[in-house]
Amino acid sequence: MDYFKHPLSQVDSENIGENSKIWQYVVVLKEAVIGKNTNICSHCFIENKVTIGDNVTVKAGVYLWDGIEVQDEVFIGPNVVFTNDVFPRSKNFKEPEKTIISKGASLGANSTILAGLTIGKYAMTGIGSVVTKDLKSHGLYYGNPAKQHGWIDEQGEKLVFDEIRKVWVGKDKQAYIEVETGLEKT
Repeated sequence: MDYFKHPLSQVDSENIGENSKIWQYVVVLKEAVIGKNTNICSHCFIENKVTIGDNVTVKAGVYLWDGIEVQDEVFIGPNVVFTNDVFPRSKNFKEPEKTIISKGASLGANSTILAGLTIGKYAMTGIGSVVTKDLKSHGLYYGNPAKQHGWIDEQGEKLVFDEIRKVWVGKDKQAYIEVETGLEKT
């Protein structure tokens, strides 16, 4: 075993990457896939059809249901809530909705994510946000429902608009242009 598993956790999957850490009271079902150098904090549940990338942090109290894909370098704050069925009914199984949390995204504590959405690369939600629509790459969102309140760089710093060049710029002078899916580096 190339990863740390707390003795009070239940890990049925053999698809855990090296240097990952799984803390107490975590349940990981057999078909789940967890990448390298990923930290799953206490009191989490990871269902079978879940994929988690490399260098991910999942804080305490997060349940990842079938159909959720968490890409590399994602941060999921404590008690973030995911759904995988837009119209749930007891004892009425449907194929779960596919939800994608793209590379580098950060979800603030207690955010709620509606099933079937895509959170864009490096997007960020504020504490308690209720996400009901896809989020654009590098967008900063918060509220109920979550609305965009600016743009951020890969480190989570707010970008400012350069009126002369017509681009968004970070402290490091990296420029970004707006595209349909969010921002891209120039």
